[in-house]
Amino acid sequence: MVAVVDIGNSVISIGAYSGAKLLFVARIGTRDATVDEYAVKLRQVFDLHGHSPEEMEGAIVSSVVPPLCPRLCEALRLLRDVRVYTVGPGLKTGLNIKIDNPSQLGSDLVCVSVAATAKYPTPAVVIDMSTAITFSAIDSRKNQVGCTIIPGMEFSLNALAEGTAQLQKIDLGEPVRSVIGHNTIESMRAGSVYGTAAMLDGMIARFREELGENLTVIATGAQAKYILPICREQIIYDENLLLDGLRLIYEKNQK
Repeated sequence: MVAVVDIGNSVISIGAYSGAKLLFVARIGTRDATVDEYAVKLRQVFDLHGHSPEEMEGAIVSSVVPPLCPRLCEALRLLRDVRVYTVGPGLKTGLNIKIDNPSQLGSDLVCVSVAATAKYPTPAVVIDMSTAITFSAIDSRKNQVGCTIIPGMEFSLNALAEGTAQLQKIDLGEPVRSVIGHNTIESMRAGSVYGTAAMLDGMIARFREELGENLTVIATGAQAKYILPICREQIIYDENLLLDGLRLIYEKNQK
């Protein structure tokens, strides 16, 4: 069994694979903790899903929160003395990165791009809807040629509440059924959901102009389920794309 961990700004995703089969996925809130505290959390996750850390043959971690990465790696090793890889410079990914400074490409973007090139036709754009919304561009030769970064939905809603006198903090709540809100909360939700959907549709059209008409569009991330049903573009939803990328990178480094 291979453990895969992605440390995001808001959520830590934990998964385990047996070969290509995903055994389980769990998500816990990203927060500052000690190595021992993370080890306890990880053991609880394994136990909850009917597995033991002793089954681990190895592990791999990606992180966009640099201070937490060494602690999660040490916590995994505390549970079982295995090799723990971290996604970053020096690790084989098989991805040809064609940007000004390839080492600056975030590990999350590396992982989703690796998985997308393995699973889907190219050219492609991968939309990761998390704390930030990122668009990873992959050309017809499977090169990662750059990305676009936009504030995420919850981040934007929080900024709206903090920057105005009469608008409150809200969550996305129930599905939004109309672009027209009939009270303040409905109006904020409608603006966030339909505004994001329109932005995605518009951005996809522009990526298509640059990458080619036969563009494959894949979305992942926690917020995607709110948005994709009302997008007009055809978008494939792949919930665990990033974890698949971690598995593929782990396997590449076993050869």
